[in-house]
Amino acid sequence: MSAGDPTLFAGGSDWSPSSWRAKPARHQPAWPDPAEVEQATKALRDLPPLVFAGEARALTRLLGRVADGEAFLLQAGDCAESFDSSADSIRDKLRVILQMAIVLTYSGGVPLVKVGRIAGQFAKPRSSPTETVGEIELTSFLGHMVNDIGFSEAERLPDPHRLLTAYHRAASTLNLLRAFTRGGYADLSQVSSWNREFVATSPAGRRYSQMADEIDRALRFMTACGVTADNTPQLHEVEFYTSHEALLLDYEEALTRVDSLTGATYDCSAHMLWIGERTRQLDGAHVEFLRGVHNPLGCKIGPTATPDEVLTLCEVLNPRRIPGRLTFITRMGADRIETLLPPLLQAVRDSGHPVAWACDPMHGNTYTSTSGRKTRNFDDVLAEISGFFAAHTACGTWPGGVHVELTGDAVTECVGGSDKILDADLERAFETLCDPRLNGRQSVDLAFQVAEMLSERR
Repeated sequence: MSAGDPTLFAGGSDWSPSSWRAKPARHQPAWPDPAEVEQATKALRDLPPLVFAGEARALTRLLGRVADGEAFLLQAGDCAESFDSSADSIRDKLRVILQMAIVLTYSGGVPLVKVGRIAGQFAKPRSSPTETVGEIELTSFLGHMVNDIGFSEAERLPDPHRLLTAYHRAASTLNLLRAFTRGGYADLSQVSSWNREFVATSPAGRRYSQMADEIDRALRFMTACGVTADNTPQLHEVEFYTSHEALLLDYEEALTRVDSLTGATYDCSAHMLWIGERTRQLDGAHVEFLRGVHNPLGCKIGPTATPDEVLTLCEVLNPRRIPGRLTFITRMGADRIETLLPPLLQAVRDSGHPVAWACDPMHGNTYTSTSGRKTRNFDDVLAEISGFFAAHTACGTWPGGVHVELTGDAVTECVGGSDKILDADLERAFETLCDPRLNGRQSVDLAFQVAEMLSERR
């Protein structure tokens, strides 16, 4: 059977796009007017899909190679996207992801599957439903798809019309991404030009420049041998896919469509959707909704996960054991991953489930700095990835990828890295809407470090 066969991993006769409504749904907004929610979702149901079923099937096949140990997943992008992101900001974010992909491919020696946290990452679960400043308590900022970051009652009121704004912002971002990745910007001959000044002046940037020169020489040799972008499209274009956490189920249901070619059901808000650590309850609405769509799925796995829970998630989300259908994204913390991950790896390995494993080294390593800012230390991020590789080596399994929050902007949100950002530097350019992100220099630095781990595994 092919990955597009609707019998492979549809939810069965007891599933429908709305069956999640009978389950407990965590981290959903307290919309003030249900009639306005219905009006917004009805409008969404009448709009075209943002992505297409054939693209999602192609990504499933690529992630199948990751599950088989034949490729590596780079999933990266903003913690929480902003409705105010400019075209330049989106381009620069893509550029950093492409730079990382080049480093991982060239230095790590493996094919790269490139997936952005982009064109839909507009909603965020929060540890507390409310936020207090002084004596004022308001609804927490839940992402631009729900409310605004400004601290007033009107700005924090959940507004279902933002669901439509999210759709249109995602559509604009997708159009821009397709233009960049198909229109020549991602051409390998542009590798040197991607080295922005603030990256080029860093140690990792200088290392990148040296690598880019080597690639340029190789391309000139290939051109002399008759291998050009005209006869080799892989030199000119990049396969780039989108993903986000499928958090707001009203939005995801409204963008669910039946593929006209296969009859299979897809959530057409993104190529890949993931379930968060806070919403992966086996009897919960998020697992119920996503078990029935045919997209490739991710599921965040934190330090409390047990082998039995992980195996049950495998059975519920991928009962037909399709390679590339399910990716577990671990987020354990640098000091715990080598202890907590191996029992999960062993259980899945012994069960025969074809899972792809990726490491989210960001969320388990967040702390509050002395200046009061929520931050992450680059060394902790790197240490968790190192522990992820070590756990897989010990278990004889494949460390399939990394899942990173980053930006192309010159922010100072995570301490450390080759530039040695200090706590005192955080105030200089702390711009995130939610969690701290790696900047361009730190991201390229991380890519070189991960590439070295990959080359050792190969």
